[in-house]
Amino acid sequence: MNRKPRVISIAAVSGGGKTTITSQLLKYLNNSTSLYFDDYEFEECPEDICKWVDEGADYNEWNLTPLIQDIKLLINDHTQSLNYILLDYPFAYLHNRMGEYIDFSIYIDTPLDIAMARRILRDFSESPIDDVRNDLTNYLSRGRTAYLEMERTVKPNSDIVIDGSLPMTVIVNHILEEMSKRGL
Repeated sequence: MNRKPRVISIAAVSGGGKTTITSQLLKYLNNSTSLYFDDYEFEECPEDICKWVDEGADYNEWNLTPLIQDIKLLINDHTQSLNYILLDYPFAYLHNRMGEYIDFSIYIDTPLDIAMARRILRDFSESPIDDVRNDLTNYLSRGRTAYLEMERTVKPNSDIVIDGSLPMTVIVNHILEEMSKRGL
């Protein structure tokens, strides 16, 4: 008899290490797959994240139906015999419909300066310096609010919080140890 795959969500601010950690965990967790929030285009979601945060950040305003449908398909696909579905997903349990599917939520608590440096290196390696300046100006004038929102709401709604400044191998090992302790 096949058991339901465990759904593990990994949250962090942009540049916090979600994608890297998710990719590394796939190497250690047999019969696993992953879904990445950024691969989806959600038709009904806040257009301006900063405005959304200023107005109270209701996570249920996001229509996450395409992601939820993919999770349901993977859970019900008994041909793959999946053990784990890893979600590179920023909201932990805060979205009511998504929260129903998540078995374990991890928050990578990456200091904002490290996350910013990673994001600039990742997103602007081929960009003119003016693009970097514009992004930093936007971050200082309004974007930082969204990062702080995650620390205020997503972090305490996660099952475990891990220091994102630690080496990636240490983070992955810590996650695997926590999963083992919890019988996941």
